[in-house]
Amino acid sequence: MIFEIIPIAEASVTTLMKSVSKVIINPIILLLFALAVVYFLFGFVNYLLNPDNETIRKESKDKMLWGIIGLFVMVSVFGIMSIILNSLGEKRIDINNSGDYTIGEMVE
Repeated sequence: MIFEIIPIAEASVTTLMKSVSKVIINPIILLLFALAVVYFLFGFVNYLLNPDNETIRKESKDKMLWGIIGLFVMVSVFGIMSIILNSLGEKRIDINNSGDYTIGEMVE
C-alpha cells in the first residue's frame, strides 16, 4: 500500500508538551517577562524623576504594581505547566541554572 511509504510519527503527550513548551511557550514567556521588567522600571524611573507631581507618581505606582503582577504571572506559568503535566501522570520537570529543563518519564 501507499501508506507504508509514509513514515508514522509516534509521540507521547510528554514529548508534545516538551516541544510546544520549548519552541512556543518559553520564547513568549521570555518576551513577556522582559516587557514586564521594562514596564516596572519605566514606572520606577518616572516615580523617582517626578517627586513634585502627585498624579504622575500615582500613575507610576500603578505601572510598578502591574509590572510586578506581570512578573508574578510569568513566573507562575512554570508552576501551571508543572500542574498540567502532573495531572497527566508526569513525574517532574527539572529546571537547571541555565534555564534548560528536562521532563521526567511518565508514571505508569
